[in-house]
Amino acid sequence: MSDAAEAAVARVRERIALACARSGRAPGSVRLIAVTKTVATETIRRAVASARLTDLGENRARDLAAKAASVPATWHFLGKLQRGTAHLVAANAAWVHSAEPGSGLEAVARHATRAGARLRCLVQVDFLGTRQGVAPEEAAAFVEQARSLAGLDIVGLMTLPPVTAEPEGARPYFAHLHELLERLSRAHPGLQELSMGMSADYEVAVEEGATMVRIGRALFQGADQR
Repeated sequence: MSDAAEAAVARVRERIALACARSGRAPGSVRLIAVTKTVATETIRRAVASARLTDLGENRARDLAAKAASVPATWHFLGKLQRGTAHLVAANAAWVHSAEPGSGLEAVARHATRAGARLRCLVQVDFLGTRQGVAPEEAAAFVEQARSLAGLDIVGLMTLPPVTAEPEGARPYFAHLHELLERLSRAHPGLQELSMGMSADYEVAVEEGATMVRIGRALFQGADQR
């Protein structure tokens, strides 16, 4: 698996670099987050060693805690925040990509504060009204609210576009998120990060300004599952 992972990561990095070149950006401006959902810990460990992965992402708090204990990396939490597992997120993640109103985020903030830590958080924006996150028109008010929570640094935005037949179908959502970030950053200069783009559409996301792409299938397809 190590050779396959190394080749897969190299392909993704090359495509990120090409997308950056098309949009006049430096490849180093995009952080590759390897999403390890359902991937066995030993497979992750080998991929980190062979492909020099530094950023890993998990959707479930308990899986995050178990894998972070075995694989040193910068860990990103990508799933829904829940009050009952907030302590696991606060203890193991450096980044949270799914900040939204509710007791889950407030609990994460409390646990981070008690530990003397600060988590970098991205506000999840829901353009469809059918997923978790905040509506774009509510994002400004929520950023203000979230910035008041000790233990958190609100540093950007994240979105999940609808599944489309072609990657180009996601472009309007990525462009809208970039426009929203630009508007919000006038009042909050610390908002700089755009987490958008997954295996099917990350090149389009990079062209539209993504600073982070969350890639699972393109890196770990065929890998051992937990």
